[in-house]
Amino acid sequence: MTEAADLGGAPEDLRGGARAFWTPPPGSTERTRMASLMRRLGAAGYPELVEIGATEPDRFWRAALADIGLEWYRHYDQVMDQSGGPEWTRWWSGGRTNLVLNCLDKQVRDRPGQVALISEYEDGPVRSFTYAELAAEVGRAAAALRALGVGRGDAVGLFLPMIPEVVIALLAVAKLGGIIVPLFSGYGAEAVAVRLSDARARVLVTADGFLRRGSMVPMKETADAAAGRAGGVEHVVVVGRLGRAAAGAAGPDAAPMPWDPARDVRWDEALAGQPADLPTEEMEAEDPVMLIYTSGTTGRPKGCVHVHGGFPVKAAQDMAHCFDFGAAAGAPKDPDPRGGDRMLWITDIGWMMGPWEIMGTLTLGGAMVTYEGTPDFPAPDRVWDMVERHQVTHLGISPTFVRAVMKHGEEPVRRHDMSSLRVIGSTGEPWNPAPWEWCFTVVGGGRVPILNYSGGTEISGGILCGNLHTPSKPCAFSGPVPGMAADVVDAAGRPVRGEVGELVLRRPWPGMTRGFWKDPERYLATYWSRWPGLWYHGDWAEIDEDGLWYILGRSDDTIKIAGKRVGPAEVESALVAHPAVQEAAAIGVPDELKGESLVAFVILRPGVEASAALEAELKDAVATALGKALKPKAVHAVADLPRTRNAKIMRRVIRAAYVGQELGDLTSLENPAAVEAVRGARPA
Repeated sequence: MTEAADLGGAPEDLRGGARAFWTPPPGSTERTRMASLMRRLGAAGYPELVEIGATEPDRFWRAALADIGLEWYRHYDQVMDQSGGPEWTRWWSGGRTNLVLNCLDKQVRDRPGQVALISEYEDGPVRSFTYAELAAEVGRAAAALRALGVGRGDAVGLFLPMIPEVVIALLAVAKLGGIIVPLFSGYGAEAVAVRLSDARARVLVTADGFLRRGSMVPMKETADAAAGRAGGVEHVVVVGRLGRAAAGAAGPDAAPMPWDPARDVRWDEALAGQPADLPTEEMEAEDPVMLIYTSGTTGRPKGCVHVHGGFPVKAAQDMAHCFDFGAAAGAPKDPDPRGGDRMLWITDIGWMMGPWEIMGTLTLGGAMVTYEGTPDFPAPDRVWDMVERHQVTHLGISPTFVRAVMKHGEEPVRRHDMSSLRVIGSTGEPWNPAPWEWCFTVVGGGRVPILNYSGGTEISGGILCGNLHTPSKPCAFSGPVPGMAADVVDAAGRPVRGEVGELVLRRPWPGMTRGFWKDPERYLATYWSRWPGLWYHGDWAEIDEDGLWYILGRSDDTIKIAGKRVGPAEVESALVAHPAVQEAAAIGVPDELKGESLVAFVILRPGVEASAALEAELKDAVATALGKALKPKAVHAVADLPRTRNAKIMRRVIRAAYVGQELGDLTSLENPAAVEAVRGARPA
């Protein structure tokens, strides 16, 4: 166990020269899953492992799948087929599989009594399923969906909170050979309808409602409106999360829900009497299994196509070889029926990390912990309490969440036993140094590494990540996820080091989206049109003198002032370093002289009042940190910032609202009132 490093060496900005905060304890690296993969490949260390993954993909992926222990109905003949060009690479030619084969069927054979799923509701109840119990529920759900007409290639929308039924339904659709369409539980009717219509979904699985901060969110009404607008939805299957009665039915519920007896089906009634042992469909590795829609600036969502031999493989490989989740293939079975590793990632089924957690944890024979509600409700220690009660080993949180709970101090964390925790994961946005240090020292006790993780829906996981083999520094990534041929290039596509450039990928990987649903040209234009043969990801990145990588924000968020380019995360780090600021967002606005001027928005800490003097002080703080040329034109104090439910700050929306442009797609927005506050800050 390592001791916490002295915090006096904090970096001045995101790439500052602080020494490592966490270093692998002596002898610990030999026991990791990454070490197991290194031994299979004969790699001497992490850099050589990354090099093999980037330059010898056939050799690397054969070894990676063997280490994961992936099974097949029919083993693949060829790892990768690039006859259609790198943009359309096909993987595992000849292989027949189904993600349920590895997530459930294999696990029921090997560990039927081990816990697979723990699900906690916001109001307190907890449900737990062993692998055998989960497989039986999935079998019944698959049989129920088949009775409703769902079969191979049929799309099913999942508009559900993070309750057990969302896991069961996802696996049931895959078991039948159908196509999963996960939908953010906070969407409005129009957002759900657009996605259902585009996917041509025949069935929508939803809930009567769920709880958020103690209040009911009536999902059924939204689902009804969406199904009506989408057209083609033949059945709406309703999970009775809140026990609401149908309108006109006898019952104590004071808020009856609308009900169409010709279309609507109750989940428990649909599953009643169905067989638990429905066989899993054998699928080609390249058969579609999921459409995940991402938002764009045009208001038209993009449907990323994922396949049985893609997303689940990438999720499990990242989780095993970066996060060290699960036991290596051939390792002795864990005799403890509670199952060893347990992951809690605060997410939603509509975000990539929801399906990622489900498919990765189960493929690796571990357990997932899901949570329905708000992570700081009813008290700021809710997540830390769950870590203690459920003995969570891997916790996934966002920098925004950490910034929000820091204001409550250390006591809410200190009152809980966090000794089960051995990895903290973070994704969604760049860190600022101060929240990173607080998370490391307070939440992780100075002993738990924070593994930054960055990739995307179209990636099926990460491009960059930390690991348990290399020292970690605030805000940094150790480097590419093994198997990802990542690079940083200049405007001409040439590799650069020690300066900011564009993040690219030089080779395909199994989890790569197989294009956008019904729109191949948009897919090619989005990722492959800038430089021949390079995947353009749209993130600014930098590799420092120590070989550590940094994500500095989306390249379309970049601010360019009089020829000087700055990422919003650098400005925001300078602002949140000020004791008055809890959170910040920076944008560039048109300026006739400089091209762009810098404008920032801040959420002040409790008890701090906005004033002209404070604004001047914050402007000076940015100028001191980044240079006088980058001094903000204005710093506006607001009560909240526009963000998605998984806590990403929507800078493009802030900019559009501030300068009076079209807002684009707002379907993933959690707090619309925050947009009006930004509009209100516009200069007259």
